[in-house]
Amino acid sequence: MMFREFSRFWLAALTLLVLAGCTSSPRAPAPVETRGASTRTSAPAAAPAAETVKVMPGAENAGKPGYYTVQRGDTLTRIALDHGHSWRDLASWNNLPNAHLIEVGQVLRVAPPGATVEASGVVVQPIGGSAEVATSAKPAAAPAPAPAPTSASAPSANDEGLGFAWPASGTVVAGFDEAKNKGLDIAGKAGDPVLAAADGQVVYAGAGLRGYGNLIILKHNNTFLTAYAHNQALLVKEDQKVRKGQKIAEMGKTDADRVKLHFEIRRQGKPVDPAKYLPAR
Repeated sequence: MMFREFSRFWLAALTLLVLAGCTSSPRAPAPVETRGASTRTSAPAAAPAAETVKVMPGAENAGKPGYYTVQRGDTLTRIALDHGHSWRDLASWNNLPNAHLIEVGQVLRVAPPGATVEASGVVVQPIGGSAEVATSAKPAAAPAPAPAPTSASAPSANDEGLGFAWPASGTVVAGFDEAKNKGLDIAGKAGDPVLAAADGQVVYAGAGLRGYGNLIILKHNNTFLTAYAHNQALLVKEDQKVRKGQKIAEMGKTDADRVKLHFEIRRQGKPVDPAKYLPAR
């Protein structure tokens, strides 16, 4: 009897254990990592926004004859001087509303509109109106030379008959050096007269060109300009016509270390040695 009761007890206990095992939550399988190429397709990264490139005025003319690309430090006055023109001409040819606002990279016309720019030179419209060709081609035979004039300011053979005269009477204290001194430095006293070296027209009178102080620039024809720097007083105005030997300024030392006249002759904008164009003293 007791044995039967004991068997029932263990049978019941075994049944409870089996039932408990069946009702317990199964263990979740461990995660499995698959090594190898992923099959997931990522969305492509957004392309960076394109930078806006500013197109400079006149860029379509960059590199063409008769045009100039503005460099850092340029002013319209300096560009005009370097190309043998008035800054007013450049402002007009390029439709510049403000001549003081030019940008690095801007391309400017530096030859008159309608001019033909060739390897041999530039066809321009001179002040007189008819076309003139500045060319390196061999000129036509010249007429027989006239007797040499005796005047101290006799025209040089290569100044197109302008006959440049000395702009001041002082001693030359610095000669021409294309790299360091683009003209002659002539000593004198403050207030000494500065004279026009030839007939011409004032295309600049002011102090806007660094290193020149109070400056006057005269245009004599389509080939030659002269410049007179460091003056203490300017006696002429822009667009005024002057005569050879006329007093146009008083010598000074503006933007200079001493009283002197810095005098330049520019042929088609390029500085040349004034000593080759001035008469012997």
